[in-house]
Amino acid sequence: GFLPLQGHVVRNWKVRWFVLLQDKLLYYKIEGGKKEPSPKGRILLDGCTITCPCLEYENRPLLIKLKTKTNTDYFLECCSREERDSWALDITGAIHAGHPVQVQELHRMKNSFKLLENISLLDIVEKMYDSSTGIKLTRNLDQGNRYKETFTGSALVDWLISNSFAVSRFEAVTLASMLMDENFIRPVGVRSTEATRSSDPSEKFLDDSTALYMFAESSKKNTSSKEEVHFNISELSGTIVKQGFLVKQGHKRKNWKVRKFVLRADPAFLHYYDPTKEDNKPVGGFSLRGCLVSALEDNGVPAGVKGNVQGNLFKIITKNDIRYYIQASSKAERVQWIEAIKPLT
Repeated sequence: GFLPLQGHVVRNWKVRWFVLLQDKLLYYKIEGGKKEPSPKGRILLDGCTITCPCLEYENRPLLIKLKTKTNTDYFLECCSREERDSWALDITGAIHAGHPVQVQELHRMKNSFKLLENISLLDIVEKMYDSSTGIKLTRNLDQGNRYKETFTGSALVDWLISNSFAVSRFEAVTLASMLMDENFIRPVGVRSTEATRSSDPSEKFLDDSTALYMFAESSKKNTSSKEEVHFNISELSGTIVKQGFLVKQGHKRKNWKVRKFVLRADPAFLHYYDPTKEDNKPVGGFSLRGCLVSALEDNGVPAGVKGNVQGNLFKIITKNDIRYYIQASSKAERVQWIEAIKPLT
């Protein structure tokens, strides 16, 4: 699948197509909408160590770090926590392929639930406040309101795991719920506040990138002014239905570039992002109301499509007759995207 990779010489981010084998991770460049036949590089997994979650980059919370036995660091970025954890589990399985006992231990730890004995919530909170190694506080928008010094539920879960306060995400969510019950942290915004009303204790804290929390003594929300917001809040406030990397044809130059697509409902919008950029703002998007979406045949190059593309194409025509040509990585993925988009048109 597609993953952004940080370069070794120039520390920029490039999207590559990754193929995981038993002993190595290959990555390919995409040219003209088609994967090149020879790999651009390879990561040998023998003696590799993996860090997930990796919190070394504040603006990239979904990283996996691989350190080879020659001490070369590779940083890979995923689209979602589910995708990140899936890649990390598969890569770890490949690293320990010759050691079945370690693979069994990995699965046992992933599914285990055992809080540390005599754990001190005060110690955790104190470390959370640390300016260099603590939880990163950011400004966030929710329902048109701007909140200062907040963190997301998934960011706290990642931080608890990376600091060895929890082994699994389930354990970290339980620990975060304890912090909330003891009034060390509190929910802010609609999603996290509504979750506290759940009758199920395991659902009161959300391991979610759209659920906002802050320290209980932090300042209250400030309503943002129009001058502070440089994008349409309403169209970015919908519930995320699906997200992933797809290849999109440009409108002017007709070249193909990998973009991170995010499909939202209520309101129904499809936005796409440049995964090599740091600001995490969409570079384009459109309303899905009145759109037509359909698969394109793989035999030959359809009209309107330029380049020697791989296949698995689909087309979206907006109500203003703007045509978007998008390429999935497989027929199954193309079907999944079309089926997700159609009910929102």
